[in-house]
Amino acid sequence: MATAGTESVRPRRRPWAAWRQWRKGRPFWGGLAAVVAGAEICALPLAPLKIMLEQGIAGIPSVLMGLVMILMGLTAWFAPQYRALAGILTVMIATAALVMSNLGGFLFGTIVGIIGGGLIFAWQPLEAAESPEVTGAASAAEVANTPEATGAPEATAAPEAADAAETSSRPHHHLPPQESP
Repeated sequence: MATAGTESVRPRRRPWAAWRQWRKGRPFWGGLAAVVAGAEICALPLAPLKIMLEQGIAGIPSVLMGLVMILMGLTAWFAPQYRALAGILTVMIATAALVMSNLGGFLFGTIVGIIGGGLIFAWQPLEAAESPEVTGAASAAEVANTPEATGAPEATAAPEAADAAETSSRPHHHLPPQESP
């Protein structure tokens, strides 16, 4: 039996919590819609070989557009930094599929693809929560540069710093200050 001091105790992560964290860190629902729409557009022209031969080259754009839409959905999942490009391409391909591929998978593929591309493009990552030390009136860097912290007397403060502080406190700092009547 191992003692508590010799064995490191790791908190066990629940699989659903890990899945939820992964899913919220990327445009999951837009990527899922793009994958579903691409699979639907891609699968409709696939048929037995005899029918595909009669169809001729018309089925190739459908399969290619469907594969690209699936790729854009997977890109949104695994490389969310490319979400803008993936969203725009998904919408463009879904719209082109309306004309080039069985009415865009009988309209289902086009509509779901446009919605998915819009969701991918519109998704924004959550901002990192600010630490409580910095959320006060002054940040740690500002406190470190004060005359009290550096040991310098206040008289040696640069006049440019006062101008910069005054300028940044005005809402329209590019305009000259107005004198009150």
